[in-house]
Amino acid sequence: MAISPKARPYLLVAAVALAVAGVLVARVPGPPEPTPTAAPTTTGTPPVVDARGGPGAGDPYYPEDGNTGYDVSAYDVTIGYDPATRKLDGKALITAVATDDLSRFNLDLHRLAVSEVAVGGVPAGFSQEGDHELVVTPAAPVRKDEEFVVTVVYGGEPTLIEDRALGRNGWQVSASGGAFAAGQPHSATTWFPANDTPRDKASFKLTARVPDGWSVVSNGVEEGSSQEGGWTTFRWHAPQPLATYLATVAIDKWTIDRSTLPDGTPVVDAYAPGALGAREDQRRLPEVLAFLADKYGPYPFRSAGGIFLSDNIGFSLETQTRPVYAGWADLETIVHENAHQWFGDSVSLRSWADICLNECFASYAQWQWAEAKEGVDLDARYRAEIDRTDDSAEYWNRKLYDMGRGNEFRGVYDKGQLAVHALRRLLGDEAFDRVLRTWTAEHRDGNASWPEFEAHVEQASGQDLDAFFGAWFRGDELPPDEHLWPGGLRR
Repeated sequence: MAISPKARPYLLVAAVALAVAGVLVARVPGPPEPTPTAAPTTTGTPPVVDARGGPGAGDPYYPEDGNTGYDVSAYDVTIGYDPATRKLDGKALITAVATDDLSRFNLDLHRLAVSEVAVGGVPAGFSQEGDHELVVTPAAPVRKDEEFVVTVVYGGEPTLIEDRALGRNGWQVSASGGAFAAGQPHSATTWFPANDTPRDKASFKLTARVPDGWSVVSNGVEEGSSQEGGWTTFRWHAPQPLATYLATVAIDKWTIDRSTLPDGTPVVDAYAPGALGAREDQRRLPEVLAFLADKYGPYPFRSAGGIFLSDNIGFSLETQTRPVYAGWADLETIVHENAHQWFGDSVSLRSWADICLNECFASYAQWQWAEAKEGVDLDARYRAEIDRTDDSAEYWNRKLYDMGRGNEFRGVYDKGQLAVHALRRLLGDEAFDRVLRTWTAEHRDGNASWPEFEAHVEQASGQDLDAFFGAWFRGDELPPDEHLWPGGLRR
């Protein structure tokens, strides 16, 4: 994620307020809970055992996000949306494997009404609790290690989730009258049911029907479109594992440019009315991806591109294979969001305390680009920033790892750049590049934590770096001189 330059000065104040409030996301109270439907009974089925999946995946900052008891392998989502009425109807097929015996389990869905649920093609009981829990009771228990398919039919008017630090997240109506979905840590469940935790990545397929004249862009590879009865249906498929917050749908009267990277990877760029000015920067995408691949290893996905809004939302987001860009986005933002395709998308965080794995490295990619393409002296930039901030307790008291709920985005964009540059100078360029390339290769399509990264760097470099990591990433003070000025950084 890249934050609007206008929003950055206010992040610190907002984050402090959030820490006091103890919540990053303010959810709007949901509709009255529907009466649970009765699960059908079938003669001869095994007795229901009291084996329930949990209503939260256990992230320390967002313990109610996601669920336990199963592992999703694929989402196949079909939606219809009419911009005139702002109504959405949906049907989701969720393929998963049970990790425990399950007499019931949960999915996450934000304030959309469910009308039918089936497990393995058999109608199931269900209830909606709070503003995002869908509790499913299959007709017969799902046994551990069994693959099963959950079908959920749902609909309503999607609503956004208010984020006090970053503004509106999730489903949003665009200035043109279309709609798009983007945000973190929550977004996907404002428009389809999911196991909403980055820990459970899955492939993603979207079939979206809109009135003729509108078009739909999403993640992955285009799989064609068709027209019938005044409606057009668009199909997209992202076959590689995707964290739910990285799924997107964007509905507008797009201008679409199609091209390929030198290796044949398809590129789809979509520009909302009023956003064509971004074309000049986006035409450099092949150059950007080639530069990043040289630093971090081969581009990890089978498609690429961008979705350019005319809306000046508070952030751009690294939605997998096809970032969503705010109206203010520039070339530096394109570098940042595409660096996330390695750091955040291919290698996803395990918990939100690990956000530096995403943002510190995507932010440092901007420095690397400036060094290579604009001749910027990064050592001089580093020294100037230290001189500017060395007496600012407010600047240095922002942890980069395990910073606390509500503080995830306080330091990762600026202090994070300094920390990564200090690490580079400590290791030397050759070792630094090797560490990053082996990291992205070893964890491709998976999840990882910050402590795992620290262990990886120490093993790859053969150095004991506990004190360095403690000072820069776990600490909340100006690092001591031995860590502040590694590798000849001092003048």
